[in-house]
Amino acid sequence: MKNIQWKKLLLCIAIPLAVGGLAALLTGSSMEKFSSLKQPPLAPPGWLFPVVWSILYVLMGIASYLVLVSGKPNRIAMRLYALQLAVNFLWPLLFFRWELYGFAFAWLVLLWVLIVATAMRFHAITAPAGWLFVPYILWVTFAGYLNLSIAILN
Repeated sequence: MKNIQWKKLLLCIAIPLAVGGLAALLTGSSMEKFSSLKQPPLAPPGWLFPVVWSILYVLMGIASYLVLVSGKPNRIAMRLYALQLAVNFLWPLLFFRWELYGFAFAWLVLLWVLIVATAMRFHAITAPAGWLFVPYILWVTFAGYLNLSIAILN
């Protein structure tokens, strides 16, 4: 195992956490609004969302760190990563703040495609970085089910 570059690792983790934190700040009391909507079967409790997203942001940060320190060309991979992070940032605004449930679902499909593309690029550079995206892919797939169901029910 190589020496861990702690400053770089912490910065890589801080970036997605900051993006998620800013989105949460801008959506305000989104979990209260979410709770008031007609929910589909399997809808988790509101407290679970920030917990899961925090874990996913940390995993994303670790994955990006692994790619950065791999010593392999990674320009396209890091651009995809940045793009999916930007698309991720906008989704809660579309869904919670502006209540554009149908458009938010389409946006989430775009996010899913970008996440898969990023995971594939990351995996090609260093397999563990790609695997760290699997929980993210699974969660966004589940979020797609919730988003589409809410769009239909509400």
